[in-house]
Amino acid sequence: MIDEWAKEVAPSTDLRQWFGHDPARWSEFKRKYFEELRGKEALLEKLRVDAGKGLVTLLYSAKDEDHNQAIALKEYLEKRP
Repeated sequence: MIDEWAKEVAPSTDLRQWFGHDPARWSEFKRKYFEELRGKEALLEKLRVDAGKGLVTLLYSAKDEDHNQAIALKEYLEKRP
């Protein structure tokens, strides 16, 4: 069961299309995505609070388990308390 869908913290459509799940673009994708996230701190704080209370599962639809928005979002949340 999904309790909440925080679609506002997803990468923009333009960024997702540019990335195209190309591992060669991974570093640049993360840089651009993190830039987009910087304006959404209130939403991200809610995720951090929820994670402090229990399990938070970040979903993604990419086939690549190592290069996707959930991995990038997790990294961003962990580095910016």
